[in-house]
Amino acid sequence: MGSQIRLPNQSWVPGLNILRLTHSRRERLTFLALIAPNFILFGIFTFWPLIYNFYLSFTKWNMIAPTPTLIGLDNYATMIADPIFWKVLGNTLYLATGSIAIRLVLALALALVLNQKLAGRDIYRAIIFSPTFTTGAAVALVWTWILHKDLGLLRLPLNLLGIVSPNWLTDINWTIPALIIVTVWRGLGYDMVIFLAGLQGIPAELYEAARVDGAGRWSLFRHITLPMLSPITFFLIVTSIIGALQVFDLVAVMTGGGPMNSSKVYVYYVYENAFKFFKVGYAAALSMVLFLITLAITIFQTRLSRRWVHY
Repeated sequence: MGSQIRLPNQSWVPGLNILRLTHSRRERLTFLALIAPNFILFGIFTFWPLIYNFYLSFTKWNMIAPTPTLIGLDNYATMIADPIFWKVLGNTLYLATGSIAIRLVLALALALVLNQKLAGRDIYRAIIFSPTFTTGAAVALVWTWILHKDLGLLRLPLNLLGIVSPNWLTDINWTIPALIIVTVWRGLGYDMVIFLAGLQGIPAELYEAARVDGAGRWSLFRHITLPMLSPITFFLIVTSIIGALQVFDLVAVMTGGGPMNSSKVYVYYVYENAFKFFKVGYAAALSMVLFLITLAITIFQTRLSRRWVHY
């Protein structure tokens, strides 16, 4: 047999380990240099405001005094005894649950329809998606006119059905339903597009195999479409809840929280305490509670998703 050439052990090659170490350090330094701007921005505009807000929640300050005054847990005790706080929290949860349920059902229905080969399909998609690009203040101004009891456009189809248009924005029983209508209209297009992307990502082979086995439309929808869309549904539920808990512009323009606090939502109440009543410490405490509520709902949804989300 011919002699075999044996290469030297690379661990004993002079300078090789030093080159590897140098290369590894360069990669780490490059990585740190690339992520440093993002960390700096997050630190300045996210983490530091959150930490400072936590500190302010234990103080009393009107933004005029040189420094805040520490008062311990007084702001949180005041919050528990504040009837407006509980009213605002109930309004916010009412708006969130109502708008999210309607949005997701309608968005999925529209996505299923517009995923078919229809004439003018792209035009319909663009029209439904267009409110997503509209600012909240503009949406609020337009819908304030649409919902007007005597002059609004919505009274016309209601009159055809023999229904008298209610005082959407001045009746305490109709302000939240009015906000739900506007919130659904504003976010419907975004949810529809996300569902469309999910539908187009489902392999056609799954439907073909199920049809061969004799599955009907309802079986296809129940056993293939819904499970395959579950990750997207979970994403939309979480992001919609976070967005609904932070509604501000629609309330500020359309109702101003009235009448009789019937449409006052959480973020608008925080704004009032901070910039109208100059109760910065109390507003900070309200913000911390909202943060904890959002965090708790997100964690709960994430754990619950293990039972119904299929990746």
